[in-house]
Amino acid sequence: METRRTAPIGRPRAFDVDEALDRAVRVFWAHGYEGASLDDLTGAMGITRTSMYRAFGNKEELFRQALERYTEGTASYVVRALEQPTAREVAGTFLLGAVRSTTQPDSPTGCLGVQGALAAGEPGRPARDTLAAWREGGTAHLRDRFQRAVDEGDLPAGADPALLARYLMTVANGIAVQAAGGTPREELQLVADLALQAWPPAGS
Repeated sequence: METRRTAPIGRPRAFDVDEALDRAVRVFWAHGYEGASLDDLTGAMGITRTSMYRAFGNKEELFRQALERYTEGTASYVVRALEQPTAREVAGTFLLGAVRSTTQPDSPTGCLGVQGALAAGEPGRPARDTLAAWREGGTAHLRDRFQRAVDEGDLPAGADPALLARYLMTVANGIAVQAAGGTPREELQLVADLALQAWPPAGS
């Protein structure tokens, strides 16, 4: 006699994982890692704690996945900047993206990658370390791109790619903090424009 299985071993998910993750991004973005309680997260995601653990693991893992989602979405301007043909255009696109992404009308202000765990205590250390590595990764990508610009003659031979990358990241992080404090987009764009005035001229 043939036996039919009428249901899978695991209960099928009754929610859209990508949509739930997008909602978790917004909670972490608005409240930070420690400020985002499990009730805040599951309430926004529209799922139970059990469903969250099954789909995403613990809160720390959910945060990592939310940061990846943020990187692919809101922070995707970094990839676009790195693809620009000149170092100056890389810098301009990067800072423009920082201004726009931190001042979106229908999103939390600031940057998840900057403020997400700045004030986290010992329980939030893994998230703080994750974000520090995330920012350092961005700086490294900029440094490598500027080294290529030096090699190709787009930047002067004496330019310091690592320092230029750190300079841009520092300005962008400051923009994020100012945006979270309520500074309007127009003023932050003026800051970005001023920062570019110090950019080295193209190499000969």
